[in-house]
Amino acid sequence: MTPASDLRLVLGIAIGQTIGWGTLFSVFPLFGAPMEAELGWSRAEINAGLTLALLVSGIAAIPVGRHVDRHGGRGLLAAGAWLGAALLALWSATDSLALYWLLWAAMGLAQAAALWGPAMAVVVNAARDANRSIAGITFITGFTGTVFVPLGAALIAALGWRGALLGLAGLQLIPGLLALWLLPPPQPRDPARPAAPFRLGAVVRGPAFLGLAACFAAHAFIATGLGAHAIPLLRERALPEASVLLVVALHGPFQVAARLALFGLGRRVTMRGVGTLATLLAPLGMLILALAPPELAWLALYALAWAVADGLMTIVRAAGVAEILGREGYGAITGALSVATVLPRTAAPLLLALIWEGAGSYAPVPWLFAALALLAAAAFTVAARRG
Repeated sequence: MTPASDLRLVLGIAIGQTIGWGTLFSVFPLFGAPMEAELGWSRAEINAGLTLALLVSGIAAIPVGRHVDRHGGRGLLAAGAWLGAALLALWSATDSLALYWLLWAAMGLAQAAALWGPAMAVVVNAARDANRSIAGITFITGFTGTVFVPLGAALIAALGWRGALLGLAGLQLIPGLLALWLLPPPQPRDPARPAAPFRLGAVVRGPAFLGLAACFAAHAFIATGLGAHAIPLLRERALPEASVLLVVALHGPFQVAARLALFGLGRRVTMRGVGTLATLLAPLGMLILALAPPELAWLALYALAWAVADGLMTIVRAAGVAEILGREGYGAITGALSVATVLPRTAAPLLLALIWEGAGSYAPVPWLFAALALLAAAAFTVAARRG
């Protein structure tokens, strides 16, 4: 590929992923209150839809990855995007809880086909410099929540929740068009050189895969748990509300700054080195959170350490897998790694709520995060050395 085609690839994936994550994931919490008010469903019943989608998406990750390995990801990304658009439109018309759960199960298939895994497989297989391209993509996608949360809120205020979903469905048509317009077609296989059969089972039993799986699972638990509980956890420190919100809001800018720095470094760094830095910063951030006095400066330092770790780990989950485990069977391998994160992602919010109820406070939670972050660092070290 030429530099110009690399730019087309980065823009096509980055814009498509920003819209896809924004419409199919980031805006979901905005719809809970208006749906409760109109339909009378409980918050748990509504949130069960997203949980169901996460489970289906995880289960579908391996077959989706195998499809990408064999046929390329361009057509799959387009089909998943348009399925997501159709399901958003169907969501806008539903009054049945059973239908709502059914469409969110289907949304899990759309997410598996349209979001991160297949998109990164396309980049790893097609980009001249996959590491730099992925860093550039994640720099742009880092603004997803910044754009889509206020956009979703504005659409709900102007059009109601049903009209807002139709507007988002229209936007979700764009990633499919971008995939077909900007992404390269899959490279044809040379019939004179039949490829040796790829054996996923042999890979997943290896220490490098198991180390990455443990690392990503622990990181997923921390990230999802903080996403659900960071604000009430910080409120327990008796900080002013503005300080609580500021500490949470700092995550995005710090994360994007880390990705921008990595993009600037380009090929001067390896994903093993980036992953090592990320997995060392995560436990540091959690220990600061556990031990810091209730002062903004200390908690901003926690936010910096955790945001940089989280921002870099997003890139490691894509480019690092290719560097450590190779590019052969990349789609199936990343699908299998996604399966390893399903349970931590879905269990973390509930488990942390149970810990809070049992302890009467969030005091044990940062220590749990620190232990998991140390486990992730050790597991990544094993993967980096054995891969």
